[in-house]
Amino acid sequence: MSSYFDIYTVGVGGQGILTISDIITLAAAEKGVGINFYPTKGMAQRGGFVKAQLRLGRDQAASAHSISPGGADLVVSMELSETLKAVRYGKSGADYVILGLRWQPTAVMLGKAPYPDEEQVLDEIRKAGGAVHYLDPSGMPAGMRGNLYTLGSVCAHSRLNEFFSKEDIEKIIANRWQKVAESNLATFRAGYSAAVKS
Repeated sequence: MSSYFDIYTVGVGGQGILTISDIITLAAAEKGVGINFYPTKGMAQRGGFVKAQLRLGRDQAASAHSISPGGADLVVSMELSETLKAVRYGKSGADYVILGLRWQPTAVMLGKAPYPDEEQVLDEIRKAGGAVHYLDPSGMPAGMRGNLYTLGSVCAHSRLNEFFSKEDIEKIIANRWQKVAESNLATFRAGYSAAVKS
């Protein structure tokens, strides 16, 4: 089993993709795990493309480069169509945790491009040899933050638990937003439970 773990995350502005990466980075630092975090923002306004790359288990010099196509152990997506931009980065056998929210890009809203359907996206992942873990947004309890719900599923569905535990992540969440710790932890645990039952 490799001691390295690379994560490629995608979504759109306003969803909290970078927050997922921040939490994982803090958990790694707490456990003394080597971590490099490469955030990339697209358009500044809400709805623009956002991606982040995390490389765990390496020292800084060894992971000074971003993830190459075919290099990610885990792909996390919080917007269905944006998943297609990330498929080529997953290894054969990579886990793909997808929250199937739909935020139509400008070209789709203007009628210049079709929005991909769910099966089309999932088929592309399967063709690439990926393992699909799909979260139906309609199953997410009302009022819950999608990013923490998705992070809960990530912790249940990936090798991330070889580096730190569910409880390590919960500690970071509780300390980061102390005034709303209980609701945020409930969201994280709901995502974890949904993944375990699937």
